[in-house]
Amino acid sequence: MNLTTNYLGLQLRSPLVASASPLSDRVENIKRMEDAGAGAVVLYSLFEEQLRLERRAMDHYLTQGTESYAEALTYFPEPTEYRTDAQGYLELIRKAKEAVEIPIIGSLNGTTPGNWVKYARKIEDAGADALELNLYTIPTDQNVSGAVVEQTDIDVVAAVTSSVTIPVAVKLSPYFSNMANMAKRFTQAGAQGLVLFNRFYQPDFDLETLEVTPNVLLSNSQALRLPLRWIAILYGRIQADFAATGGVHSGEDAVKLLLAGANVTMTASALLKNGIEHLAVIESELRDWMEQNEYESVSQMRGALSQINCEDPTAFERAQYMKALTYYKVVL
Repeated sequence: MNLTTNYLGLQLRSPLVASASPLSDRVENIKRMEDAGAGAVVLYSLFEEQLRLERRAMDHYLTQGTESYAEALTYFPEPTEYRTDAQGYLELIRKAKEAVEIPIIGSLNGTTPGNWVKYARKIEDAGADALELNLYTIPTDQNVSGAVVEQTDIDVVAAVTSSVTIPVAVKLSPYFSNMANMAKRFTQAGAQGLVLFNRFYQPDFDLETLEVTPNVLLSNSQALRLPLRWIAILYGRIQADFAATGGVHSGEDAVKLLLAGANVTMTASALLKNGIEHLAVIESELRDWMEQNEYESVSQMRGALSQINCEDPTAFERAQYMKALTYYKVVL
């Protein structure tokens, strides 16, 4: 079976990609991902908020005592004591590139255009093969329209893609007023790939402490329905590569998304649940399905059940909604 696929201009040995997660914070884990069959690895996200906190801390320590005598300069901490997350992240890219042969994709989660560009360049200079922009904001200002929010995202992508030479993919939320239009605009702004979709983790309440707490729920296979639908709709209509993320736990999950039109399928929750070596299980199941259904390559499968290729294109739109409700009523 030929599992090779192309994503962001990179030829990958497999469409199975390890998506951004805490598992990629060590070179040893990245090597294990390669050994388990990963076609590429997306590193954990570098968050702009973390970088701002680091800069504030460094400014504090580098300026304290400057009003004192010159001898006070000897109390300044050595630069080696200030190894920021950003420095560690860039060093991880360099070490990973030396340790493995598969592509290393950086992940950047920013909030302001200037910092997006600054750190995108640093990630490129460190040797990353590609960059994934994680657009994750929660607009809460009642005076800011949806059009302004959308244009801000477009401007960020345009600024980054015009500032680096490595390919850029954009990890999107599904909450745009017209997803198809935004997908088109992102590609026009320079994005070579679309990663569908970002998962927004919702807060929870701790009733013992009466505090707002984070609540991380790992995905299951049901989560793939949303990326499956939109990749199938956009395939052949948007000039971009598609990465499906969320819900890839088995070979069958990967098969479905490839048939929809995905270039690669990304997984994190399955590896957090079952271990990095679970990638090999997913690949084995993918190969078994291809053999049983007489597919010789991933490229032969890709998009076979997309909207432009399936017998009933309305199945991806309103007609499927009505059919689902009718079927449920009949079963009852």
